[in-house]
Amino acid sequence: MLFKNAGDGLRALRPLVHLLVPLCVHWIAEEMTVSVLVDVLIDALCPGDTTCSEVIYFNGLEQTIAGVFKMFSIPILGQLADEYGRKPVLLVIISTSVFPFAMLAWDQSRGFVYAYYVLRTISYILSQGSIFCISVAYAADVVETGKRASAFSWITGLYSASHVLGNLLARFLPEKYIFDVSIALLLCCPIYIYFFLRETVNYGPRQDQESTWSTRIFRGVSKRYRSMRDAAIIVIRSQTLRGISIVSFFYQLGMTGISNVLLYYLEAAFGFTKNQYSEILIVVEAGSIVSQILVLPLVNPLVGEKVILCVGLLASIAYALFYGLAWASWVAYLSASFGVIYALVDPATYAIISKASSSADQGKAQGFIAGIQAIASFLSPLAMSPLTAWFLSDNAPFNCKGFSIVCASVCMVLSFVFACLLKPEDWSSQNSDQDNIEDQEAPLLCSSTG
Repeated sequence: MLFKNAGDGLRALRPLVHLLVPLCVHWIAEEMTVSVLVDVLIDALCPGDTTCSEVIYFNGLEQTIAGVFKMFSIPILGQLADEYGRKPVLLVIISTSVFPFAMLAWDQSRGFVYAYYVLRTISYILSQGSIFCISVAYAADVVETGKRASAFSWITGLYSASHVLGNLLARFLPEKYIFDVSIALLLCCPIYIYFFLRETVNYGPRQDQESTWSTRIFRGVSKRYRSMRDAAIIVIRSQTLRGISIVSFFYQLGMTGISNVLLYYLEAAFGFTKNQYSEILIVVEAGSIVSQILVLPLVNPLVGEKVILCVGLLASIAYALFYGLAWASWVAYLSASFGVIYALVDPATYAIISKASSSADQGKAQGFIAGIQAIASFLSPLAMSPLTAWFLSDNAPFNCKGFSIVCASVCMVLSFVFACLLKPEDWSSQNSDQDNIEDQEAPLLCSSTG
């Protein structure tokens, strides 16, 4: 039975091949810059120092600004993907990552670092969160409901595998070539999508070709407002979608805060180098590959998405506490090992949202909840960046350099509590009676989204 489930999961991936290939390359290209980026930014803004409060504040400002705009951009991009197709939206958002790294490949002086922050913020607004959102909607278009959890786990598992490969490239490539190789890989992604990815949404020709620009703008704004209102209604009316929104908010609030400051905390507390950063990230992602690609597809039919979500959230609490209270460098590696389990949170969340949404509303539901996560991404740095800088400085009220990470663990505890209260629902089973009554309309709805 278990091997049959694994085989079904692999067969479910066939329609996703031309989506997963460019996504993997994109993630590899971005991840290979992470460990070296810390050194580049600190050298440019605080030459000769091992820690730099300016970099921490700039990263917090970047995440805050991106978080503000992502509240609106991700739901809108999800709506556009439902209306105009997944492929054109993916082409636009995946292309934005090229420009910030081009700045650092050109020059790594202070001025170019500032330009990098500006372009990276714009890129985050358009692509951070929305790539996953639209990819999950694409998968929901081509994979049947019962196999979506396996498909989503493969997407997130390949995301982790890409991170491992990216970190390995960062370890063995000379630093002066990292940004050049990253840009070359990033450029390949939109080219591949353009030529090979099949569109799954059928949409009619536009009817306002003869309208004036002012009329088009008014109609566009009105349409976006109505779409956002409809997406909000879809989430509010569903008990499951309301619950998973709260779970996602608190989880993202805590995890975003940790990820934004973790590398700077490890460098200040334990003197971690670029290679040690890579080792930590490889430990997390390697475990994630196993749990998401091998374990989740086998376990999900037995226990369901809610149990997997709760177990993952428990692991995230342990992950945060061990990091925040780490008393030696080896404890950081122990904490990273919990990535094997908490990596299951994202695919379980996507599966719960997808099951509770109709085929025509996949992009809207995923996008709206991703927008809620963006609110958490906006709020988290407001507290985490100054709190981390304070406890890493000589003016800390007491000796606990990871105190901000301990505080972040409280958010994961709240997320776990709400997850335990969650009652997952299946939209298709809830609406089976309506589908029987509207027998002739359902095939039209499926064909418009698949």
